[in-house]
Amino acid sequence: MPENKGGMTVSEAGRKGGETTSERYGHEFYEEIGKKGGQKGGQTTFKRYGPQFYEEIGRKGGHKVRDLINEAKRARGEM
Repeated sequence: MPENKGGMTVSEAGRKGGETTSERYGHEFYEEIGKKGGQKGGQTTFKRYGPQFYEEIGRKGGHKVRDLINEAKRARGEM
């Protein structure tokens, strides 16, 4: 059994920091930084890989959904 040295785990520290930030800045703060992060991430990805990347992953996603639907139909005996 690990020895308890009186400190807190990383998880506990993160939770405590998140609660403090939430109390200090409110729910809107998280919405704002989430939107900024999503925009910056998307812009960076677009600059790095270009529009063809999005076309490719869109096709892959569509194929995956189609395959899952067909698999479910086969399992139910509909095909």
